[in-house]
Amino acid sequence: MIVEDLLMSFGAETKKYKAGDIIFREGEFSMFYYQINQGKVKLNNYTESGKEFIQNIFFNGHSFGESLLFVDRPYPMNAVAIEDSSILRLPKSRFLNLIKENQEVSLNVYQCLAERMYYKYIMLYNLSFQNPVLKLKQLMDYLKSYHEDKSPYSFQIPLTRQQLASLTGLRVETVIRAIKSMEKDKILKIEKRKIMY
Repeated sequence: MIVEDLLMSFGAETKKYKAGDIIFREGEFSMFYYQINQGKVKLNNYTESGKEFIQNIFFNGHSFGESLLFVDRPYPMNAVAIEDSSILRLPKSRFLNLIKENQEVSLNVYQCLAERMYYKYIMLYNLSFQNPVLKLKQLMDYLKSYHEDKSPYSFQIPLTRQQLASLTGLRVETVIRAIKSMEKDKILKIEKRKIMY
């Protein structure tokens, strides 16, 4: 989202996280802008019964949690490294100076926030669906919308079945059955356990 050299010139540092490391916790206040250099991060919460609900998953080049830099409120979620990750971290005050001084970066940040709002609207609507195939199809359509090749089976879903379940509020067993049904109906293909959509 923001060029690494620009982040470094404003004082960003690279932090290493192991898979499972918590980057920030629900209830903490935002102190840094985070951008993934290498790795994968999930934003999650846990229900009262301890079931994980994944809000979003981010990959190389993505930033996360930046909307909380603009308000004085605590994080309503956790950020956890899914795999070993290298993340650029820029203090809040320096990030705000960076976007004040760089209009193009500021517009990119606003566009990113608008995309995240769009995703939230889709996922909120998705919760109203009872049919698990519809829930999964809508999520897969959204993920594929950023992929240039729109032909059938050209996009590998970058999520595990457990992650798909946590993102859609379904049980993993339900996701497995729905994926088999979608494959039977030629909506997707399974190649070496990978979901091609």
